Amino acid sequence: MPQEPSGVQSVVRAFRVLEALADAPGDATVADVASRAELAPSTTHRLLATLTSLGYARQTDDRRYALGPALITLGSRATPQAAVIAGPVLEELERATEETANLAVLDGDLVAYVAQRASRHHMRMFTEAGRRVLPHASGVGKAILATLPQQRVTDLVRRTGMPRFTDSTLTSETALLDDLRESRRRGFTIDDGEQEVGVRCIAMAVPGAPVPTAVSISGPAARISDASLPAAVEALTDAAARLGALLGASRP
Repeated sequence: MPQEPSGVQSVVRAFRVLEALADAPGDATVADVASRAELAPSTTHRLLATLTSLGYARQTDDRRYALGPALITLGSRATPQAAVIAGPVLEELERATEETANLAVLDGDLVAYVAQRASRHHMRMFTEAGRRVLPHASGVGKAILATLPQQRVTDLVRRTGMPRFTDSTLTSETALLDDLRESRRRGFTIDDGEQEVGVRCIAMAVPGAPVPTAVSISGPAARISDASLPAAVEALTDAAARLGALLGASRP
């Protein structure tokens, strides 16, 4: 990382600490956070002390750290307008398919989840709003890539790389471009265990949205079977059209 003015560098490091806390499986020690954030333990300790005093981190009784309650207020204020508008449509999509419904947008070179309605099933998928993923290995990501010119797609994946998450992950440009061509032909994309083993996601681009946007359903591959595809695609087509009209109408 290039050297930056000390004030800016402190902000960058503080956010690296928050992201490390968010990625930790539960509470984390200073050493855990320092390792994840790639910072010195002394620097991490100072940043955690400041973040704790502001409420953005909290310290547990056993001197471990976790995200603080002040982030809830920030998160609620930062909820994109698209998430509010999409809420009722996602709820109807979940009711129609009984699987988790998601809305995601292109955020730089990554895809960010902005809204979700969790499935009613006990075994279900959950992705917190704000999570960003690489587009080559997600249904919503590939749905968005399928709407972009090929050169933009190749430029993007060359910047991000195409790491393997499972044995099914597409890790070559040729395989990805072939998949996107097939997705355009059939009108939707499939993430068949490419991000997580045993998870299937069916996604579709949202036409007319102000930024590249996709809607999807996700759940266990055993439930989102080939037999259930026609009904899922019909529900997604309706949801995508409604979202496109709503989000397009919300343009300033």
